[in-house]
Amino acid sequence: MTDAAPAAPRPLIDSNDSRRPTGLLLVAIPVFLVGWLVIWPIINAIVRTLWRPDETGAIGFNLDSYVFFFSDQYSINNLTITLWTTLMCAILLLAICLPISLYLRFSAGRLPAYVQAMAIFPMFVPSIILAYAFIRVLGPNGMVDILLNSVGLPKIRTPYLTPWGPVIGLVWDNIPLTVLILLSGLGNVANPAIEAARDVGANRYQVFWHIILPRISNSVLVAISFAVLGIFSSFTLPYLLGPASPEMMGPFMNRTFREVNDPLNAITQAVITFCFCIAFGLFYVRSVARNQGK
Repeated sequence: MTDAAPAAPRPLIDSNDSRRPTGLLLVAIPVFLVGWLVIWPIINAIVRTLWRPDETGAIGFNLDSYVFFFSDQYSINNLTITLWTTLMCAILLLAICLPISLYLRFSAGRLPAYVQAMAIFPMFVPSIILAYAFIRVLGPNGMVDILLNSVGLPKIRTPYLTPWGPVIGLVWDNIPLTVLILLSGLGNVANPAIEAARDVGANRYQVFWHIILPRISNSVLVAISFAVLGIFSSFTLPYLLGPASPEMMGPFMNRTFREVNDPLNAITQAVITFCFCIAFGLFYVRSVARNQGK
């Protein structure tokens, strides 16, 4: 007489579990908030700028506000300086944070811990405090000018109130998140793979290009996407450190709405900014979808 076959183990997650309605309810709350506070204002802004009364008072499809934006040289200059600032910040963040992340990943001891603490420190400094420190250190008659004057050297050309002012502040402000994302990606790089490459004669450049970079490419895209989305729509640092003209889209929208008292063009500027952010956000969505498909 043979023993009876053991019963199949019960799955950990039952698709017909009675707790599913509770889980769906918990998910529905944040989805509702996102739809109410984010998606609906976006749809409302797009509708308000596209369906408006014309000269006769009839409501219909109208692109006048967008035509004005792309025909106004001042608006184009503001969009251009925003794109330039975003590009410079993305390049500098990658050039600064990738070496720091590589050092932290493949080093051990007390010094890497101090380096990591310094890299994460800007996360705990509010933007307004960062702008004040920037002005006191690199602004006219700031600490750097005082030190140079004390040793008989000429003053530096301050980046304060120039296009490079927001670049420096935004790069410093985005270093912590970029380093953390890159470090997370470097966790997928196995030490045996690197040791095997070195055993067959690969140098450091070859190890980085053929072993490390392919495994962190998604993390690089995610880090740059998050940085770009935050930089493109930033307000405080460009407003305090940047020039009055041209200005980035954040201060430009605020000035158009409050000082010029032109809500329609301010909303149009917001929609255009949102469209550029959507384009950058697709890199993040594509990276997440690729990781889930593996």
